[in-house]
Amino acid sequence: MADHTVQESNDPEKQGKPEFLLPVEDEEELRKLLVPDPENLPATPPSAVETNFVSYFAPDFTKPGHDQYVYRHANGLCVVGLAPGHLAFKDEGGITAVDFNVGKSDRSGMKVTGKRKKNAQHFESNTAICKVSTKGDSYIVRCCVKGSLLEVNDRLIKQPGLLNSSADREGYVAIMMPRPADWLKVKASLMSGEEYAKLREVRVLN
Repeated sequence: MADHTVQESNDPEKQGKPEFLLPVEDEEELRKLLVPDPENLPATPPSAVETNFVSYFAPDFTKPGHDQYVYRHANGLCVVGLAPGHLAFKDEGGITAVDFNVGKSDRSGMKVTGKRKKNAQHFESNTAICKVSTKGDSYIVRCCVKGSLLEVNDRLIKQPGLLNSSADREGYVAIMMPRPADWLKVKASLMSGEEYAKLREVRVLN
């Protein structure tokens, strides 16, 4: 057992108050626990998405190349958007326009209020949320999960370029709230970030 020495202080104000000194080897072990090794630290700090969400991916959702992501928060909320392997990002010039006026209603005009999410629309996983356009083509973005559509990112209407620069953050498309049972069903069909990164050979948030 290590010898923990008690030493009297020479400081007049501390006389009579023993100081407990750890053996050198114990001090070194404590330092290793409290001070991280710089070589083991990530090159950049983890983002809010990496810290607060679990990332899932739906490659070829309804059509080949229509890849989407689902970032799920611990409270059940799901953020939906375009995954890095989506065909739209391969078109010259990237995405140039976003239109939430799809189906029978304009999704951007939806207003959800209160804790009970009054006026929230309930959609299937393949329901269209919006249409994104490039110079030469257009693509339908879908809910990916069955549940209530709580919010769409209407900033994309005036700033479609957010999808090109930060589709996994400010360029998200919508926020969904699935029921627990519906989430378990869709989760079984989704890929983890690691699996998707290997499939598409891209970097993703895990």
